Amino acid sequence: MSSHPRRWFVSPLATIFSLALGCVWQMSMAAPVATAGMERSQIITFLGVSVPHHAWDYGRGAVGRMVVEWEQRKDRHGIMVSFLQGRGSLSSGTELAILLAIDRAAHAAGLQTDSWTVTFKVHEPAGTIYGDSLSGLAGLTVVALAKGDIIPSDRTMTGTITQDGGIGPVSSIPLKIEAASKQHLRRVIIPDELDITDSDWVNPFLMQVSPIQSAALAYQALTDHSMKPTHE
Repeated sequence: MSSHPRRWFVSPLATIFSLALGCVWQMSMAAPVATAGMERSQIITFLGVSVPHHAWDYGRGAVGRMVVEWEQRKDRHGIMVSFLQGRGSLSSGTELAILLAIDRAAHAAGLQTDSWTVTFKVHEPAGTIYGDSLSGLAGLTVVALAKGDIIPSDRTMTGTITQDGGIGPVSSIPLKIEAASKQHLRRVIIPDELDITDSDWVNPFLMQVSPIQSAALAYQALTDHSMKPTHE
């Protein structure tokens, strides 16, 4: 596998690219929350499901870790997002889902992204990550870094960010909750709407499972801070 990163550069004028992602690139007029040249990074914990080895096996919940880095540039030529090869990697479909989530999370927060450089690198597990269930967490993490907030290491989320700023359903919630409990995570944010293929989940002892409807409420649950500044 090539060690060269896949890099996406999105100009504010790249209408064709934006439409290909199923959304229109929109920028708010809010001032950036960080000065040019500022850099921040964080390791986040995400949830997934291992690939089953047999036809009768539904797979098992899995916990992974990924480094997210954010930088505020001096120019406003568009957001640049890079996916580096770590011990693991992301599929192209997962990368596209993360791009969408960043755009939608930033829009929900009222932030401009045209001077951001963002990098993702999977530390574990090894192999390629598929699916979009980690995209919501990735998008909210980028917003948190831009705002100077931190997601505690014992909190995580599974779910997408919808075009209207909601949290979209994903599958295998019970397996992911079980995996999070085994890793002693203290809080897991899940979509308020369950996937039609999922069964009811059980809330493990000493872990808080929070069904949440919107990106703003998910951000509050993850960081203990408001997604948007409050005004008197």
